[in-house]
Amino acid sequence: MALTKLLFNPGINKESTDLMDKGGWADGNLIRFRKGLPEKIGGWDKTTTEDYEGTGRALTAWVALDATKYLGLGTTFKYYVTTGDILNDITPIRSTDLNVTTFAATNGSAVITATDTSHGAVVNDFVTISNAVSLGGNITAAVLNKEHQITGVPSANTYTFTASATASSDDDGNGGSATDAAYQINVGLDVYVESTGWGAGLFGAGSWGSATALSATDQLRLWSHDAFGEDLIINPRAGGIYYWDESSGLTTRAVDITTLTGANLSPTVGLQTIVSDIDRHVIVLGADPIVGSARTGAIDPLLVAFSDQESVTEWEPTSTNTAGSLRLSSGSQIVAGLRSRQETLIWTDTALYSMQFVGAPFTFGINLINENVGLISPNGAINAPDSVYWMARDGFYTYNGSVQRLSCSVLNYVLDDFNSNQSFKVTAFTNREFNEVGWFYPSSSSTEIDRYVAYNYLEKVWSIGELSRTAWLDDGIFEKPRATGKDSSVNYIYTHESSDDDDGSPMDNVFIESGDIDIDDGERFGFVRKIIPDVKFFGNNSNVGQINFVLKTRNFPGDSLTTNSTNNVTSSTKQNHVRARSRQIVFRAQSDDDANTEARTGFTWRLGANRFEIRPDGKR
Repeated sequence: MALTKLLFNPGINKESTDLMDKGGWADGNLIRFRKGLPEKIGGWDKTTTEDYEGTGRALTAWVALDATKYLGLGTTFKYYVTTGDILNDITPIRSTDLNVTTFAATNGSAVITATDTSHGAVVNDFVTISNAVSLGGNITAAVLNKEHQITGVPSANTYTFTASATASSDDDGNGGSATDAAYQINVGLDVYVESTGWGAGLFGAGSWGSATALSATDQLRLWSHDAFGEDLIINPRAGGIYYWDESSGLTTRAVDITTLTGANLSPTVGLQTIVSDIDRHVIVLGADPIVGSARTGAIDPLLVAFSDQESVTEWEPTSTNTAGSLRLSSGSQIVAGLRSRQETLIWTDTALYSMQFVGAPFTFGINLINENVGLISPNGAINAPDSVYWMARDGFYTYNGSVQRLSCSVLNYVLDDFNSNQSFKVTAFTNREFNEVGWFYPSSSSTEIDRYVAYNYLEKVWSIGELSRTAWLDDGIFEKPRATGKDSSVNYIYTHESSDDDDGSPMDNVFIESGDIDIDDGERFGFVRKIIPDVKFFGNNSNVGQINFVLKTRNFPGDSLTTNSTNNVTSSTKQNHVRARSRQIVFRAQSDDDANTEARTGFTWRLGANRFEIRPDGKR
């Protein structure tokens, strides 16, 4: 019998039925499309062996004047600046209480109770104790004088932490009257709580039914950050705005901009902070307004405030500077802003605005671009080489002078299995090397990101997969993309497209699967006798790399698929002899089914035009 060359349409299509998707790919995982052909995505390795506290939520990179490359990382608990393999904690200090903190220990327990009037801490906060003395037994000065994470807050005047030693009967408390406690800024939540009111605050805070004002501690901890020259401005969402001076070194912490020398009417809180590109203004979205001669300290969720040009400290609008503010009119709050080509795009929950530098006397002009195109999350929009892309609650959009909705062949798959309660966690990404833009998102069965959807904007095809990455930074200052994720519940930064594997181990569940193939519209059975593979292997282990070809069968669309045969394919495989008879046949290629680890690591693969010997085989 003659051979049939099967070339499937590029992209995953889940909008039609499997039978209607004849000639296309119906499912896949950890697969991308390049030049119309499916291939395994690039692998990843740990950037550093040092882990970090909390879930990574934001990454940025910049270069100092001496050419030092910095990577900024914002997490649920802290903010780090990394150089090479070292994570440097620059989390701002909220307050320092001198000579007031005392301690109590219980024999046989490692839990220490600290007393500090009106400490202002919440569970999971970090405090650094100094100048304490021994409690008399195992709880020595060295045990106390270090950073601790707060595990409980019994009252406004006490909190608990777990020490590195268990108290003995000799430990009787106090720890010295000269003890100091430096409290880092309050941590935020690792889950999103919509709006305010009961349930928006920390568990146990306030009375049942009481309203809770929106703050950085009672919502998902997200960060915005931007370089100001070689320095860095960071802003936990709904929290203060902080400045890290690179010249002061990596052992110094960021400080509140209101404390900088010359600070004048600087915002005390904000939803997001951006540094404009050419004109160099610091822009705070959702800032607190100026009333009289002071900032109110309460977020105006539609207010855009901007500093004087080239200044972090001057925010008072005068006739001799360019500081000022504007208020948006559409929507209930600003979701995010994104610096783009010659403009800053600002999304509210219902509209998209363009903010452009126009010079004196108005400084910036605001134009409403479109309504009903809200953004799903503060990190849900991204710049790509050809356009700006973002995810809304009803689909995916692009902007390049005008707003267009993207046609998406996996839209229902994404939206029908999506945890909308955690939508603020959606994180957009680009992978310019492969012309991809995409979104990491939580599926309906997960409270954390566990999936992605990707769009090749040159070839206009979609792919899907399972991968947990909570923050992403494309190549640019660094050669390869960086991302945050977990390995055995430990948090790491990963370098992507750096290998063919999952940090030296095989990637799990890599596959692509076709829609149903039939003969004469299913009037006749088809019999598959032979497959001649066309697979290209790459990588150090390409000569021993091995994938599987799987044939599945069913006679009617309502039938479940039955796996008929699984055959190994290597770079030297000439043909696979198979026996599969059915009305409908599904073809699957996968690289996760072999017990031989060596055959599953150190290589990647790309499918070409595989040939099948298929012949009609009767009507029943």
